[in-house]
Amino acid sequence: MRSMVWLVLATLALGAHASEEDSTPCDNVETDQQNYDCALFSRTTAERELDAAFADLLERIKEQYAGQEAKISDLSKRLNSAETLWKQVRDADCKVETFDLTPGKPFDAALNTCLAQRSDDRSEYLQTLGLQSSD
Repeated sequence: MRSMVWLVLATLALGAHASEEDSTPCDNVETDQQNYDCALFSRTTAERELDAAFADLLERIKEQYAGQEAKISDLSKRLNSAETLWKQVRDADCKVETFDLTPGKPFDAALNTCLAQRSDDRSEYLQTLGLQSSD
């Protein structure tokens, strides 16, 4: 039963990712191994997208504050610190969510699914930053 719950969660978390590529490990998930592969794919994809969203944010900051090197430097340092802290909280929260699971592939799949979901949420948040005017 627990495997089925994680299968559903992994499938939901990957809806956006699956449409971006022709074939993914999340197509036709029927076994625990396929669920694990899908969750790992989801995490890897979400973390890659998170890194891209963060890099894009830094570029937007450079454009927004062009010619204001002190502001760019200060804000970039703050963003890097915030991102480091956020990743620590994300990892800790996901460890709490998977606390009751025994080590092994079901635990790994649940942890990867949690990390993917949190990373997707963070990517969306980062995409909203740096869009205000710099009056």
